[in-house]
Amino acid sequence: MAQINWTLQALDDIGAICLFIARDAPSIAEVYAQKLFDAVDRLEMFPLSGRVVPEFEIEDIREVIFGNYRIIYQIQDEVVNILTVHHAARLLKFKFSG
Repeated sequence: MAQINWTLQALDDIGAICLFIARDAPSIAEVYAQKLFDAVDRLEMFPLSGRVVPEFEIEDIREVIFGNYRIIYQIQDEVVNILTVHHAARLLKFKFSG
């Protein structure tokens, strides 16, 4: 079983998303955040279940699609590092240490 590690960048991304949602519907923002975390939990058992990020084409950089967001992660041994949560309509300009 893999360990999930959330980077500060990814947590900041979720915070910004939830603040945006909460402007109109605070209770929906909380539910959305929980569902997003639940979507990532499956990576503990199935870390290779996400697709390889097409912009990088690197086997250990993968993503899970959740609604309009791309949850981008890197697999390192038995650790899944959640790197960023990125809106799918925006150009991906993420740099990672590989």
